[in-house]
Amino acid sequence: MGSQPEQVPQSSHSTDYQQWLAHALAARRHAISQALQILETQSDHLAIVVAWLVQSLQRGNKVLVAGNGGSAAAAQHLAAELVGRFRCDRSPLPALALTADTALMTALANDFGYHQVFMRQIQALAHEGDVLVLFSTSGRSESVLEAARAARSRGVIVIAFVGGHPSPLHHIAHITLSMPSNDTPVVQELHTVVTHLVCELVERELSERAQ
Repeated sequence: MGSQPEQVPQSSHSTDYQQWLAHALAARRHAISQALQILETQSDHLAIVVAWLVQSLQRGNKVLVAGNGGSAAAAQHLAAELVGRFRCDRSPLPALALTADTALMTALANDFGYHQVFMRQIQALAHEGDVLVLFSTSGRSESVLEAARAARSRGVIVIAFVGGHPSPLHHIAHITLSMPSNDTPVVQELHTVVTHLVCELVERELSERAQ
């Protein structure tokens, strides 16, 4: 094993870093707090999202999840919580992140164009009654829009978690939950908050019904 540093490195810019971080944390706290207050007014939309997921999973259907970049990480996060667990031990729930198979994604992107990387997976895997959850800060990525269109054509419920800007995805998804911010990092952080709320409610509801 390599040796550990004996002391914290000193920098002539340490004070500047601390001041910047203090300002950035205060600004982020303010932004998140304001956004959460606005999200509280959309609790009815969030309740519908949970109800659709619970209904689909109870019927034996599955949840497919997709997104690009940071939203791909959000997609995998949601799938991991459903297949694994959030707060309590329970049976795994069928969820699949369409972002996780690099061989498949690169093959599809190379052979058909990146805009089809999710669409073709949906054509191969999705069935009527499944749910597709899409994460997109912009709501404009062609790969996400094509996925939503393909899902709807197969009778799949489309749920979109997006940012604050109006987007084409709003008009394709069955329900869209907009994060009240146009700042991409804040939107991604709010997606994490919403993901945890959804997972907790879905897990609680299905666990109670299984008893």
